[in-house]
Amino acid sequence: MSIETTVTRAWQRQALWLWLLLPISWLYGLITMLRRQAYKIGLLSSYRAPIPIMVIGNISVGGSGKTPLIIALVNYLQDQGVKVGVISRGYGGDASQMPALVNVDSLPNVVGDEPCLIVSMTGAAMAVCPNRQQAVTTLLDAYPDLQLIIADDGLQHYALQRDIEWIVVDSARGFGNKQLLPTGFLREPMSRLEGANVIYHEKLETEAIYNNKDNLPLANRLTMHLMPDKLQRLCQLKLTDARATDSKVKIDMPEKGSQVYAVSGIGYPQRFFDTLSSLGFHVIGHPYPDHYDFSLAELLQYRDDPIVITSKDAVKIRALLVEYTGKQALSYEYEELASRLWVLPVTAVLSDSCYDNLDEQLKTLGIQSDPDISIKTT
Repeated sequence: MSIETTVTRAWQRQALWLWLLLPISWLYGLITMLRRQAYKIGLLSSYRAPIPIMVIGNISVGGSGKTPLIIALVNYLQDQGVKVGVISRGYGGDASQMPALVNVDSLPNVVGDEPCLIVSMTGAAMAVCPNRQQAVTTLLDAYPDLQLIIADDGLQHYALQRDIEWIVVDSARGFGNKQLLPTGFLREPMSRLEGANVIYHEKLETEAIYNNKDNLPLANRLTMHLMPDKLQRLCQLKLTDARATDSKVKIDMPEKGSQVYAVSGIGYPQRFFDTLSSLGFHVIGHPYPDHYDFSLAELLQYRDDPIVITSKDAVKIRALLVEYTGKQALSYEYEELASRLWVLPVTAVLSDSCYDNLDEQLKTLGIQSDPDISIKTT
């Protein structure tokens, strides 16, 4: 088990030994505060893009639903006729090949898994680079008519000035012990939420009741939930008659009540496991670190039963299969594995208040929409 997985599980359990790290958290908090103040008063320089920037981020480590939210926002803006692009750090990609534009043929080991997913789901103009200024300039050089850029997970990247900030809070996970790293999983103190646009990511079956300290009417709160879709096969295989009749080759969609391996390399895998359980599957969960680089050989250990993965992991595993088949035909072992790989797509469903809030913010920035135009670039 990796150190990352060990610490993540300790955060989830709120293990007592984490309090031994409190002095480190105090130092981390001091550095974070001084750094933010340095940008605020101009001691550290920041970049102002020529068009408005909307940052989507969180104050915690791990998944909060940012990627599905960005996909939903991009699709909405495109439907409204707004020319929107996306930038990202490109975590998990090859920084030596950045800045880089992302297209439907980009590889996750080059540009990162989340950028590949965002572009495949939206067709949006997108660029990746750890240096967000370079990402912005690369994107605008290629698409000079963009009206808005959404920055994925750039909340703490104060070198990039922003016009809109949306902070996603995972209501199910909460804030743990409410401590900064490494005692807790907060990147910034909870005071960072004050006065911010906070999107509460809530469970599908619950109402917006979590942390309602602002006492807003439920209808006015900014909320989202993830709606699971039907399982989709990762790869379409054409098996020979002999192999298709072999009982070990799983070609039918897993049924409710069946046992599945849930294999996940996302920030908060328990949400994925819980979703599968709520759909009626008997789940054997196998969590891996966020952005984990799977190998086909590693997946062979999950035998006989279907393997269900997230959309984010799917872009990497599909790329592995494409690379493998580009060099040689699938062996029976790998063909059997591929036949058992299923993806659980999810869609972010936002409350009406989220879209009302966004429309007002865009209006303030002078961004005019045209719902008669739908824009996709790839």
